[in-house]
Amino acid sequence: MNKSLSLKLGTIALLVMVLLIPLLMISGLIDERQSLRDSVVEDIAQSSSHAQQISGPLLVVPYSKYERVWKVQDGKSYQETQIRKSYLAFLPDSFVLDGTASTELRSRGIYEARLFHAQSRISGRFKIPANWGITSDLDDYRFETPFIAVGISDIRGIQNGLQLKLDDRTLDFAAGSKLDWLGGGVHAVVDNLDSKAEMNMAYAFDLNLQGTGQLHVLPVGRSSHVTLAANWPHPSFVGNYLPNSREIDATGFKAQWQTSFFSTNLEEALTRCINIQNCAGFQGRAFGVSFVDPVDQYLKSERAIKYALLFIALTFAGFFLFEVLRNLSVHPIQYALVGAALALFYLLLLSLSEHLGFGLAYLLSAGGCVLLIGFYLCHVLHSMGRGLGFATGLALLYALLYGLLSAEDYALLMGALLLFALLGVFMVLTRRLDWYRAGQVRT
Repeated sequence: MNKSLSLKLGTIALLVMVLLIPLLMISGLIDERQSLRDSVVEDIAQSSSHAQQISGPLLVVPYSKYERVWKVQDGKSYQETQIRKSYLAFLPDSFVLDGTASTELRSRGIYEARLFHAQSRISGRFKIPANWGITSDLDDYRFETPFIAVGISDIRGIQNGLQLKLDDRTLDFAAGSKLDWLGGGVHAVVDNLDSKAEMNMAYAFDLNLQGTGQLHVLPVGRSSHVTLAANWPHPSFVGNYLPNSREIDATGFKAQWQTSFFSTNLEEALTRCINIQNCAGFQGRAFGVSFVDPVDQYLKSERAIKYALLFIALTFAGFFLFEVLRNLSVHPIQYALVGAALALFYLLLLSLSEHLGFGLAYLLSAGGCVLLIGFYLCHVLHSMGRGLGFATGLALLYALLYGLLSAEDYALLMGALLLFALLGVFMVLTRRLDWYRAGQVRT
């Protein structure tokens, strides 16, 4: 390979390295704008309601237990009665949640947050053993009025007056779960229960809940069945359990979960929570759905700029092919100007997508760059046909990139196939080229 060709290749490589500087600056700007967007979303959630988790209901029975302990003082032993206050907590035998949700956008400046409004019917049964399940001396216990507690992580999102239907009684919920480890929520006092016999009580209540981002449900029942439908076509199912079945289309989704104590082990987790104040295992067994766009404009812009170096390299490779195959000369300044136009595409894409949405922003940014580069190349390559042909190839690359960016599950596969295809095209076009004489071009 002669010195002329080596010098040209070295110059092209240097230009590519120089163009990395503005590309890195634009990449940093994407991160900065995304962080600003996230802070605005957090501010909107702070003003309305955050992500929500429904934990409950639980039947809670506070009690005082009189315990006799032996003590020794001045060599003499004596018995002293101490009072220990605690509570019993019973999980429902069955738990059913049937809910529907709708989403809406709240804006602050140019940034938006997606809120959800969930309307749920929660029902099931409590099966409580006789004497609250206590087999020791009942005379040592003094039971207080039981209550049913429901944990709701951000009670500001409650949008209806809550009433509990317990068998044939209707009880009003009051604010606060009365359990520190359960967090915020509501409770309903339940009096006049006959604890001497086994109790089997049906419960039901309606809950309209607003939140931001994610909705979680803790499957508290010995058997739990949760059904959730929404008008959000891009759900991301989160938590410890995936849906048993799901249907997703352009209008929304419907998902169903079913668990039991065999899979959740919630009874043991609740016991650890009460006895040793270790409640992370209990609260962490929730599942739910995220209403966040899995591929927003910032993530798509970040993905797009990862292919910037490939676009620049392919464009420069096209110029180089014209030089060696058509005996044309392209000056390094012309390489640099086209590379700058390709880099500015990503800045245009970022700025326009914040106002117009990613799809329209991509169309305008790519269209502008293709027209500008096509017009310029008609003169650089001394032929309108060559310039328009090059612009057509560039437009095709932008179209392929858009399809790659829109894919949630097949982006890596599509990218690998695209690279392989482009390498194949380059090898086919240069299969008969004598690289030892390729540097002898007109300068």
